[in-house]
Amino acid sequence: MLRVGVVGVGHLGRFHTRVYSELDSCELVGVHDADAARAAEIAEEYGTTAFDELEALLDGVDAVSIATPTVSHHDVAKLCLEAGLHILIEKPMAKTVEEAGELVDLGREKGLVVAVGHIERFNPAVRAAMTVLDSPKFIEVHRLGVFVPRGTDVAVVLDLMIHDIDLILGAVASDVTSIEAVGIPVLSPNIDIANARLSFADGCVANITASRVSREKVREIRFFQADAYVSVDTLEPRAQVFRRKEVSEEKLLQISSGQIEGGLGDVVDYEDLPLDSQDSLELELGAFIDAAYGRSAPVVSGDDGRRALEVALEILRQTG
Repeated sequence: MLRVGVVGVGHLGRFHTRVYSELDSCELVGVHDADAARAAEIAEEYGTTAFDELEALLDGVDAVSIATPTVSHHDVAKLCLEAGLHILIEKPMAKTVEEAGELVDLGREKGLVVAVGHIERFNPAVRAAMTVLDSPKFIEVHRLGVFVPRGTDVAVVLDLMIHDIDLILGAVASDVTSIEAVGIPVLSPNIDIANARLSFADGCVANITASRVSREKVREIRFFQADAYVSVDTLEPRAQVFRRKEVSEEKLLQISSGQIEGGLGDVVDYEDLPLDSQDSLELELGAFIDAAYGRSAPVVSGDDGRRALEVALEILRQTG
């Protein structure tokens, strides 16, 4: 059985520890944190061992989740890879594109899994939407949150927007050709609200807004393609697809010009896509375990994480 550990048991690492402790496909060996008291508390809560020394934990596992602060991701991940361990790194995967690239190269050289924790890929509404998406040409995203002090040590681009950058890059099978962005600090020293426009080689355009100074929490994505409009709410969660009915061009013109009575229901069908109730983090960690066993490729690979980071840092450069 795959032996796993968690490095960093703060807000996210605690959830990783809980899920690993419940999965039958792995054995949770233990946790490590720079705060030994915190590690001991989490270990006791989930019936595992707290390791005071990171190396001692790494000696007894086959794979680890890395949920330490971003500034330490590279150093911790490199140590794990050099020890021959598969790794799942929380987003963003590193401070710089160069650091991310080094981890990808090292993992490839050693034949190890490097996965990145972009959990929105596992959101049930996103997974449902991906089954009907086909070459979207316009994408509009609003990810808005109320202000909380946690996370304001980094710009909203790396805190929130990077989720949607990864989703868009996963949905559009084309290269980014240009990026335009603007952002401002409002309540913290860092960028609190930002907007970015991504253009792709295949003609697709994505418009992304991320804010942590909203009065309400919003998680909405709209995909427009030739045959459909797909609306996703990752908070609800809900996924709907709207398609044009088999209506003649003549009738469509008559309705739109007011020559005959009619409304949206006369020209458009819509359906709520069926969603499953599986927990997103459980799916994410289960997929990582499957990849470590060699059963499948990572859902979000190190290359995916590096690419999302590259786009996010260019947006950050423009907004900063």
